[in-house]
Amino acid sequence: MIKNIRSKIDLTEIHKETLVERVFKLFAILMIIVFPVSLVFCFRVVKQYKRAVILRFGRVRDDSPAGPGIIWVVPCTDNIVFIDMRTQSFNLAPQEILTKDLVTVHVDAVVYFHVMNPLCSLLNVQSHKKATELLSVALLRNILGQFTLSDLLSNRFKISDALRQEIDKGTMEWGVEVERVEIKDVILPFELQKAMAAEAEGSRIAKSKIIEAEGEIKAAENLRDASKIMMENPKAMLVK
Repeated sequence: MIKNIRSKIDLTEIHKETLVERVFKLFAILMIIVFPVSLVFCFRVVKQYKRAVILRFGRVRDDSPAGPGIIWVVPCTDNIVFIDMRTQSFNLAPQEILTKDLVTVHVDAVVYFHVMNPLCSLLNVQSHKKATELLSVALLRNILGQFTLSDLLSNRFKISDALRQEIDKGTMEWGVEVERVEIKDVILPFELQKAMAAEAEGSRIAKSKIIEAEGEIKAAENLRDASKIMMENPKAMLVK
């Protein structure tokens, strides 16, 4: 009877060992199959015009920003954010501006910028493009309101550069550099357009009258000179 009990225990131990071995073999087979596939997700390609900011457990990895080229990541722990380094642009909708000489105009512009510091553009602001756009709208109103209407029409390039410098100061902490700002249109109120057109027409009429009067004066001077010559030479009058 004791022998039967021992034989049962031995069979149970053999059965347990066989089950562990099977589980281990199955795990090894799964590793062999999954490991090459997992390697595909460990390598990422960063394009020439982008940079990769890698966050490991929420913290910036030491080699960030990475790229361009092939980079190594751990799929379970690393999160990748790609930052576009190319020049981008956005249009500012026409803004109502009160000039220094109290004239209401509508001005629209286009802003060109690019990211120069990928870390700052990701960590210091939620959306660097949206923040740059909102700042541009505010500064467009503030700065253009310091100039007269005549300045806006005649010194557009100078004012655009001054606006660019002010926007660039505000976006520096976001890792954004403003390349240029172009003021596209300065739209005047309809009544002011009519007044300016009437003024221009009056200026043209006045100029034409001045030219006509100068011509008449010149003709009168020529007649006076001719009559003087005839009076001095009576023979010339007889010939005529």
